[in-house]
Amino acid sequence: MREITVAIVQMKPKLGEPEENLVKMSDMIAQIASQQKVDLLVFPELITSGNELGVRFTDIAQRVPGPTINLIAQRANDYGIFVAFGMVTKEKVESVLYNSAILVGPDGDLIEVYNKTHLRGEERMAFREGFKLPVAETEIGNIGLMLGYDLAYPEVARSLALEGAELICCMANWEATHIDEWKTYTRARAYENSVYIAGANRVGEDVTLTFGGESMVVGPRGQIYASMIDETDPETGEPLEGFAVARIDLDEVRKNREEFQFIQTRQPAVYRSIVKKY
Repeated sequence: MREITVAIVQMKPKLGEPEENLVKMSDMIAQIASQQKVDLLVFPELITSGNELGVRFTDIAQRVPGPTINLIAQRANDYGIFVAFGMVTKEKVESVLYNSAILVGPDGDLIEVYNKTHLRGEERMAFREGFKLPVAETEIGNIGLMLGYDLAYPEVARSLALEGAELICCMANWEATHIDEWKTYTRARAYENSVYIAGANRVGEDVTLTFGGESMVVGPRGQIYASMIDETDPETGEPLEGFAVARIDLDEVRKNREEFQFIQTRQPAVYRSIVKKY
């Protein structure tokens, strides 16, 4: 058995206040990791800044590595854990921004960076699309990264699975009005690839958008190991901040792939139209 413990964090960032958000993230890391042994902690997309910043993303964006990554990497090192989180990053050219997922490790090192491939709505005006789907080979397993709307594209999870991912961290800003999509896609991507999905979705409001939470850890047969689905304010019904922890066995990935043959029985020669532009 290759058992690991994964924590998903459901958090509300303060729009345009990265310092306050980093303090909050640090407190959450300390709270979770000091209560129990955790191998991997997953925060939502754009958790250091909030979502609806428009041109202000340019002021908050940082290089990779930079102060934000160094700080979270130090916290990961303090507790001997992996931490995945979302932030806005920039290239040497100041105007080139990415909506990025970061994975740091227990030695305080930067493990992987992923730039969001599928941008939605106003994201297209703020960010440049990524073009790689990396899988990090770590001592706790092979970890893939995706962000928000990537989850709606079966090709992303399938590509990560084919590259060896056993666990996919999906960091999201999924809106409350479309939360059924979030729940359906998360389970579907796990089912069809016999893979674990650790989905961390934010809560709260920015300017015009309200986010739906319902973070969850889903297993290779669609089973929900841990979730924040029922964590709501009793008066307003709005999803609450918090976290959920799951103990998972990565050996279940190979076991289910061998049993159900979703990967082995593909017919790639038949799928040529998938890679054609619409």
